[in-house]
Amino acid sequence: MRLRVKHWILLSVIGCLLYLGLLISPSNANSAVDPSTIHLLNRISYGLRSGDIELVQSQGSKAYIASQLNPESLPQPPQLQRQIEELETLSLNPVELFMGYDTKASQERQETEPTEAEKKLARERSKEPLKQAIQAHILRAIYSPRQLQEVMVDFWFNHFNVFAGKRINRLWVGNYEESVIRPHALGKFRDLLGATARHPAMLLYLDNEQNTAPGSPGAKGRYKGLNENYARELMELHTLGVDGGYTQEDVITLAKIFTGWSIDRRGKQGDTGFQFARGRHDFNDKVFLGQAIAGSGVAEGEKALDILAQHPATARYISYKLSQYFVADEPPQSLVNKLAQRFQKTDGDIRLVLETLFQSEEFWDSKYYDAKFKTPYQYIISALRTTGIKQPKIKPILGFMRQLGMIPYGCETPNGYPNTQEGWLNPDGMMRRVSFAMALSNGHFSQDKPANTSQIANTLGNHLSANTKEAISSSPENLRKALIIGSPEMMRR
Repeated sequence: MRLRVKHWILLSVIGCLLYLGLLISPSNANSAVDPSTIHLLNRISYGLRSGDIELVQSQGSKAYIASQLNPESLPQPPQLQRQIEELETLSLNPVELFMGYDTKASQERQETEPTEAEKKLARERSKEPLKQAIQAHILRAIYSPRQLQEVMVDFWFNHFNVFAGKRINRLWVGNYEESVIRPHALGKFRDLLGATARHPAMLLYLDNEQNTAPGSPGAKGRYKGLNENYARELMELHTLGVDGGYTQEDVITLAKIFTGWSIDRRGKQGDTGFQFARGRHDFNDKVFLGQAIAGSGVAEGEKALDILAQHPATARYISYKLSQYFVADEPPQSLVNKLAQRFQKTDGDIRLVLETLFQSEEFWDSKYYDAKFKTPYQYIISALRTTGIKQPKIKPILGFMRQLGMIPYGCETPNGYPNTQEGWLNPDGMMRRVSFAMALSNGHFSQDKPANTSQIANTLGNHLSANTKEAISSSPENLRKALIIGSPEMMRR
C-alpha cells in the first residue's frame, strides 16, 4: 500500500510538471520516424495504433489520405462489425425507438396498471438506446480503420449538437448519429444541414417542435407562439456564425419560416419522426436575409436552408472551424480563405474541402506539429488505441470521460464541447488524466493486458522528448507505461 501511495505521489508530481510544461509550449518530441507521418496520423485519426506508421510509410501520405476520404473503400474488421450489429437499437427508426423504449408509450399499451416492478423494468429499458449508442461511438472510434470518418462524425455531431439528457432525446441521439450525421459526414453540407433540421432530436433539443404561428388554428395548449431557439442557433452556430451579418429581424423571420416543423412520435406521417403541422404554420410571404420567400408551407424552410448553405458567411465559418480542428486553435487566415473558396466552388462538398485542407502547405507546416491539445475524449480514445486493448470495458471508460467533463452526447449547450486548449488545460484536468494513465496501464479498462512499455513506445514511433525518455528510464518498471500514456506527447496531437 505504501508503495502504491509513493507511486501515486510521484505521478501526481509528474502531472503538475506536465501541466506547467503543456501550458508553456507544445512538446519537442524526438522520433526516428518522419514527424510528418506522426502529424498526419494524429490529425486525421484518433491517434496511433500498432501498424499505423508502417501503413502510411508503405502507402505514402497521399494514398493514405485518399483512402480515408473514401471510407467505403476500407472494410471494417469482422469483430467490430459483429459488435455493432449486436446493438439492435442502432437500426431502429425514431418511431420504433419511441414506441418500443419510451416508458409512457410502453405503459399505454398495457391493458392493466403496470406494477412497480414493471415500471422499473420499463425505466431500465428506456436507457438502452443511449447505452448502445455510446458503446458504438466508442468502439468505432477505437477500432474502425475509417478513422477520418469517425473524426468527422464527432466533429459534425459537436457542430450540430443535441443533448441526450433533454427529455426523451436519450432515445434518439443514436439514430441522429446513425441516420443524419454519419451518412453525410463527408458529403454535401446542405444535405447534412437539412437532415439535422428535420430530425426529432434537433426539433426537441432546440424547441422547434413547439414553434407555432400566433393566431394560427393550431395555436393552443403548449403550442402558443413563436419559439426562436432553433432559428437563432441555426444561424449563429450551424451556418453563418455570430458575425455572419444577420439581424434580430432575420431571427424572427426564420422562426416564422420554421413554424409547424414538429415531431411525429407515433408514426402518423411516416417513420422519420418528422411532421409538418400545417395548422401551426405562418403562411405569409417573408423576406429573409434580403431574399423574398413566398408563403408555401414546408418548402419555405427548405428555401431558407438553401440560402444559409450557399451564403459566403457559412463558407467562412465552416472553414474556420475545420481549420481550427485540424490545424491550430488560431488557424492561419490563408487556410481559412482557401477552404472557404473551395466550399463555395464545390457547393459545400465536405470531402473536397477536406482534400484541399490536407493538401495545403498550412496543414503540413511543422510549426503546427503537436500544436493541438487533445480534448478529454480525444485523449482517452488515443490512449486506448495506442495501448492496443482488444476488450474494452465501456462503463469505467465512460466514468473517466464523465470525470473529465466530456462524454458522448453529454454537452448541454448547443455550441458543443470546446475544441481548444483553453477549454481543457487546467491542473484538475491534468491530474485526472494522470489518474487515467495509471489505471489504463494497470489494465483497469480492459479484459486483456495492454501492450508493454516498448510496444507502446514503438507504436508512437518513439515520438518522445529527451525529458520524457529520461523520466521513463529513471522510473520503476511498473510506472513506465503510465508515464508514456500520461506524457506531454500523448496530450497533444
